[in-house]
Amino acid sequence: MWGLIYQLKSVWKDKFCIMSFLLPIVVAVALNFIGTIDLSSLGELHFGALENNLPIGTISWLKQYGSVTMYKTREDLIASINEPSTELIGVENDGNGIKTMIAGDELDIYRQVADTLPALYANRENTEQINVRILERPDILAGMQNIFIAMTLIVAMFMGCTFNAMNIISEKENGIDLVNQILPMTHSQYVIQKIFVGFVCGCLSAVMTVCICFRLSLQRILLMLALIILSAFVAALIGLFIGKFSKNLMVGVVYVKIVMIVFMAVPLLSYLLGANGLILTLCYFVPSNATFEGIMNLVNSTEPMIAKDMLILMVHCIVWFLFYLSISKWRKKNE
Repeated sequence: MWGLIYQLKSVWKDKFCIMSFLLPIVVAVALNFIGTIDLSSLGELHFGALENNLPIGTISWLKQYGSVTMYKTREDLIASINEPSTELIGVENDGNGIKTMIAGDELDIYRQVADTLPALYANRENTEQINVRILERPDILAGMQNIFIAMTLIVAMFMGCTFNAMNIISEKENGIDLVNQILPMTHSQYVIQKIFVGFVCGCLSAVMTVCICFRLSLQRILLMLALIILSAFVAALIGLFIGKFSKNLMVGVVYVKIVMIVFMAVPLLSYLLGANGLILTLCYFVPSNATFEGIMNLVNSTEPMIAKDMLILMVHCIVWFLFYLSISKWRKKNE
């Protein structure tokens, strides 16, 4: 018990671990805040025209498709059109019709609008007779926000790996590891102490992230908690390997970053590219792939089925734990 208390105290002395614990929570708050911002206006059309140049009916017609800004001089209008940060389409009177002006650096969709607008205006009487059904505009971030949150959760669960690795390496460099070897403490007690703190901190960081980002039903909360527990345990075990085989802090940091990149890149690419068959099977060798798949299933599916993902994570827990014990016993016999 005192050993666990000592390990918990050491957390507050390691700034790297504190940063790893708080970073996912800060990102979750930011994502939750961004999700409340209406970005639909970013896709709105913007027109510019000279005062007293267009008829009132033409201006009203343009307002059906976007906002209209009036300028006093032609120089001001051209300057706004040429401004790189805007997608303004200039509109001028052209006899019985209109003509458009663009800078040429706009997105392709705005150039197409500028090319089509005069013909559309010329046939406006015919187009008014057509029944138009306006579809609801989807949120720009709706499709990506859950992916960002899932990645943030994986980082939160990975915190246990970071803590365990940095804690073991710092004990090696400070000579505490030599003291631990002569203390009346069994190898199993040592492993439990190292796994426990990283596992608990990873779970807490992930749970706080989930509470900030999601509003889930009780059933989904329990399933998400199971995913968090299994994933955090695997991450804590991998942290033991990194700490055991790292000769110094710099080597350990490199190993941690490599593992973190793999943990994030594999599930993200697998999801975005729609991996299946043998490639998907190989992706499951990275435990975070099952975690990511389970999170996305819980968030997006009306009837979440994550039994396969939980089974894969359980296998990872057992295999990594037995593998660590086998290596530890083998190294102890050969020392």
